[in-house]
Amino acid sequence: MSLRIFNTLTRAVSAFQPIVPGHVGMYVCGITVYDDCHIGHARANVAFDVVQRWLKASGYKVNFVRNITDIDDKIIKRAVQNKESIRQLTDRMIVAMYRDFDALGIERPTHDPRATDYVPEMLSIVGQLESKGLAYQTPAGDVNYAVRKFPGYGKLSGKTLDELQSGERVAVSDDKADPLDFVLWKSAKADEPEDVKWPSDYGAGRPGWHIECSAMSCALLGETFDIHGGGADLPFPHHENEIAQSEGAHGKPLAHYWMHNGFVNVDSVKMSKSLGNFFTIRDVLKAFDAETIRFFIVRAHYRSPLNYSDVHLQDAKGALKRLYTALQAVPPAEVKIDWAEPMAARFKAAMDEDFGTPEAVAVLFELASEVNRNQSAERAGLLKALGGVLGLLQSDPTTYLQSGAGLDDAAIQMQIQARADAKKAKNFAEADRIRNDLLAQGIVLKDSPTGTTWEAAQ
Repeated sequence: MSLRIFNTLTRAVSAFQPIVPGHVGMYVCGITVYDDCHIGHARANVAFDVVQRWLKASGYKVNFVRNITDIDDKIIKRAVQNKESIRQLTDRMIVAMYRDFDALGIERPTHDPRATDYVPEMLSIVGQLESKGLAYQTPAGDVNYAVRKFPGYGKLSGKTLDELQSGERVAVSDDKADPLDFVLWKSAKADEPEDVKWPSDYGAGRPGWHIECSAMSCALLGETFDIHGGGADLPFPHHENEIAQSEGAHGKPLAHYWMHNGFVNVDSVKMSKSLGNFFTIRDVLKAFDAETIRFFIVRAHYRSPLNYSDVHLQDAKGALKRLYTALQAVPPAEVKIDWAEPMAARFKAAMDEDFGTPEAVAVLFELASEVNRNQSAERAGLLKALGGVLGLLQSDPTTYLQSGAGLDDAAIQMQIQARADAKKAKNFAEADRIRNDLLAQGIVLKDSPTGTTWEAAQ
């Protein structure tokens, strides 16, 4: 079976056929670096880290570009508040970003371009769009994209121009020819710092958000490439506008496959700063080890909503410990994966079906059970090797298990409460699963009329 990917553009799963056999060009929208990364950033970047790892494991040579947005309204506002330069702020936040990403086992991309290094390329695209009648300069000096002049606008998000028009909620600038038009080049404002102003044929100013990705992807991957990725919040307007800019300027498809990871919910509510249910990676790492966080993300399918809660992270922590316990009991042999071997073949089939990590993780647990039964170093080696494909199980088992990754009393009490809630909801299968998971970690539950207590297994 060959790799199949769900393409947001076609709304279907289809066989992956790269432009150049054996090579993949992939662009993923990166971070706007004005603050610490949050758990939503972790979800997106772990998801696409798994994608590029599987492409490499499948024999592809991957040119992976993940940009850094280092000029933006939020960045300017934060730098002014901090009384520091744009570069000082963004340099500091990039270091913090990689501190978090490295901890989570997210491999560095082939290229991590900063938007501010590609302003000439952005202006070149703006010029091409203007020459084709797709862009116009306003009296105030901004350069806008004329959305209605681009055939097919809305094809990625599935929105018609009339639907977009009726949904317009932002006050329309008198300088816009149409409410849907968006800015390509922002004219400099007198009260803005000097380090956010670049010279251009349109006057001093700075790029709009969308044009940045069009310029960086084209410069590093070409006018058409294989995969474009990002979060579920990006198909409209960001990716729709990228398509309009790039395809309007170059007259060819921007990307053949569009991939989008699901949102992060917190206790079943979408994570949002405005709702106060917002967690940075740094804060979560104070309570949970980095591999637990990665495992929590990986065992959900990348397109599914990810429900973040301490209970779910504790569950992931216990499950990961079970895998490491198998590797501690039977030191793994060095194994080169034979993809024809039945367990490896099942793992591959799962990953080849739109990067099906839940099914792939299930194979890891079956292997762990087999290792515990048969005490086979070869099977333990396969468990470790397949885990490595997902960026998991590469620590020394004893060191990991003794590093505080095991459950403490508070974590056990949370699992007991989760089991009680499951029983109250008559979800007895879930209640049994929690009891069995705790037992596998050496925790015995004792039910009584007054409640549930626990003790360590003898």
